[in-house]
Amino acid sequence: MDWNVKGCLIPLVTPFDERGRVDEPALRRLVNFLIEEQAADALIPCGTTGESPTLSHEEHMRVIDIVYQETAGRVPVIAGTGSNSTEEAIQMTMAAEKIGVDGSLQVSPYYNRPSQEGIYRHFKAIAESTSLPLILYNIPFRTGRNVEVETVLRLAELENIVGIKEASGDILQVSSIIEETRRAGLDFAVYSGEDAVTFLVLCLGGQGCIAAVGHVLGKEFSRMCRLVWEGRLEEARELHYRVLPLVRALFCEPNPTAIKQALNWMGVEVGGVRLPLSGMTEKGKETLRRALVELGKAAPEACR
Repeated sequence: MDWNVKGCLIPLVTPFDERGRVDEPALRRLVNFLIEEQAADALIPCGTTGESPTLSHEEHMRVIDIVYQETAGRVPVIAGTGSNSTEEAIQMTMAAEKIGVDGSLQVSPYYNRPSQEGIYRHFKAIAESTSLPLILYNIPFRTGRNVEVETVLRLAELENIVGIKEASGDILQVSSIIEETRRAGLDFAVYSGEDAVTFLVLCLGGQGCIAAVGHVLGKEFSRMCRLVWEGRLEEARELHYRVLPLVRALFCEPNPTAIKQALNWMGVEVGGVRLPLSGMTEKGKETLRRALVELGKAAPEACR
């Protein structure tokens, strides 16, 4: 399956109003901000950063629909429709396909802790239920199971499984996936899912990143991608080190708490988070405030 989505793909936060409801006007404004101001190469609604576990099914599909409508074909929309229930993931993916999205992000089953064969069968069943291109999402810190290289290789042979968001934090695993899929002649995209190592993944041959920090650093991460692809490694390395303190600060508390706080301080109102997440601690706010101001992303008086 032809798939050529590269660069900085941004998994959207879900804005909430003062009563904790999905804030649809704020979501539309956010879409335009990410495309026009943060140079998003694609948008991904309802991933982990979108607090998808706290969204009802109705809210989940409504968010995807709004993002698709507001994007209006300017960049690809890749819907987060994964679940630890295979049947639920199939149903949500089919619903997203009807909306018209360009692809789907599928997280590895969490909590169940399936075997590698169970993981393979889960993704295979979803792939067989849809014509959408699917991107696997490996984040063992959250799911309790690593998707091993051998399992990724088996899945990469399926026609509409086109890539992986690799957030294992294991750079050797990322390297092996890129090396082995190329050796097998497979056209398979590997995206960094661990924002702090995006530069390393790009240097290994990655097609970009699926980066929560793109809400704040989208232009910088998009530029980093292109610098590496143009062979301007010294400039890309300098950019990596320049933004790294803010990348770390944006994950100083559970995601997307700091991302939302940063956006609010930057004048992009997205509200707070839903329980069981809670607002930032004062210590976390000070860490984030310092990093934002030092990089010129927000004025000191705005970070209150």
